[in-house]
Amino acid sequence: MRAFLLLLTTLLITGCHTTIEQINSANSQSPANDPRPPQLVLAMEAVKPFFSPLSKPGPGDWLATFKEPGQSFAEYLNSNPTVPTDGRKIIYVLPLGKFTSRQNDVIRITSQYLEAFYGLPVKALPQRSISRPLQIKDSRINAVSKKEQIRTGYILDDVLRPMLPDDSAALIAFTNEDLFPDSSMNYVFGQASLENRVGVWSLYRLDNIADLRTFLLRTIKIAAHETGHMFSMHHCIAYNCVMSGSNHLDETDSHPIDACPECMAKVSWFSHVSPAVRYQRLAKVCRQNGLEKEAVEFEKKYAAVRDIN
Repeated sequence: MRAFLLLLTTLLITGCHTTIEQINSANSQSPANDPRPPQLVLAMEAVKPFFSPLSKPGPGDWLATFKEPGQSFAEYLNSNPTVPTDGRKIIYVLPLGKFTSRQNDVIRITSQYLEAFYGLPVKALPQRSISRPLQIKDSRINAVSKKEQIRTGYILDDVLRPMLPDDSAALIAFTNEDLFPDSSMNYVFGQASLENRVGVWSLYRLDNIADLRTFLLRTIKIAAHETGHMFSMHHCIAYNCVMSGSNHLDETDSHPIDACPECMAKVSWFSHVSPAVRYQRLAKVCRQNGLEKEAVEFEKKYAAVRDIN
């Protein structure tokens, strides 16, 4: 099973840093060979001023740990990506476990954000619990925290895959359990399977010493980021973007909740939602839920693209 491990691992390999100039080079094709719709190219240019290049990674940051090539919009279109279809276009959200009222609020708002972000209907499933006792291979006691952790593969394969609705673009479980993928890693924030359209994200560490705004923004970022992986979107390595990799919470906190020009175009292309409509919807969700700063930023992006047809 090809899977995406979310955000934090303990592997160390040579890092890299790709510039916006390299992304531009990847996009520079003759008009006859350019697969990008002209309207989306114009929208990409219009919102570039709102995004900054991804800075050189510091010690312990994602790109200091993982060597990745990135992915331009043109490269995405040429990769035969996994995308929603008319028969599979619903994102299902499953609350898995017991949650506080604050955690339930964050899951509810994050679901609203995902619907606006991806232009797809999001449906909440009834809350369910993780059946216990678990097999030895499916849980462990973390050596550092001394708390129980659940193996992500158990949730993906034994809980989510058997209940995957036929009309789902993705089935996402939120849990407050701490997660681990295998014995090589201390923990992960979650894991997603591209082929099987299922993923699980943990709130366990996001709610750690955080006010409600910080907790909400972290959850939105991780949910949007990892759902993007389920639609074949790779890590963004040119801009500071919600699809940029993150190796720790400080790095997560430094990323925006929005997609950069390249990643925005991918979402608008496969969702068939124009950038202008998408930005309007995101501004509305943010304003309704007290994210005023983010709402203003989305409104400015809407103004930049509203006349592009």
